Amino acid sequence: MNYDLEMQKQMEGLPEGTKLLLHACCAPCSSAVLERLASFFEVTIFYYNPNITDETEYQKRIVEIQKLISMIHPKYPVSLLEGRYQPEEFFEMAKGLEEEPERGARCYKCYQLRLEETAKVAEKKGFPFFCTTLTLSPHKNAFWINEIGERLNDCYSPTYLYSDFKKKEGYKRSIELSRKYDLYRQDYCGCIYSIRDKKEE
Repeated sequence: MNYDLEMQKQMEGLPEGTKLLLHACCAPCSSAVLERLASFFEVTIFYYNPNITDETEYQKRIVEIQKLISMIHPKYPVSLLEGRYQPEEFFEMAKGLEEEPERGARCYKCYQLRLEETAKVAEKKGFPFFCTTLTLSPHKNAFWINEIGERLNDCYSPTYLYSDFKKKEGYKRSIELSRKYDLYRQDYCGCIYSIRDKKEE
């Protein structure tokens, strides 16, 4: 499925300024995604990332998102909502999957953990749509992410907005915007297992 095309189809007929809860992992990924979405949606960034197991790293990333929001001037307002930070949720989810390679079963469950929390919060706060920046990264499996989002449509009232933000040179654009706004670009996803695997490489 062409998820970028599916997103465009979903947006057809929607009134501009429709509210969207956007799960975000970091400022660089948010930059290119906001450039695209905030010209149509009123976006609230939802920063829920218990997989970022180092608290200093976690705080650094949220500060960078705040910095990004303060520097951009989209058509519709962008706000930030911080989720709870409890790394033990991630470790509980990862039990038995500690030795899985990056981009394996542990990552699938991590996507699922974060997307389901986004869907829950979107439902609680009355957002009609939810989405994630995760499909921007060439290291993330867009099929898995969209599969999880589609399945959540059966469990929660908000509609998952399909995406593949890598399309239309989205990742390249995120690098350009990171330079423009002098954003911190991390070189690992956030969990201790990705740091371990990076060191082994």
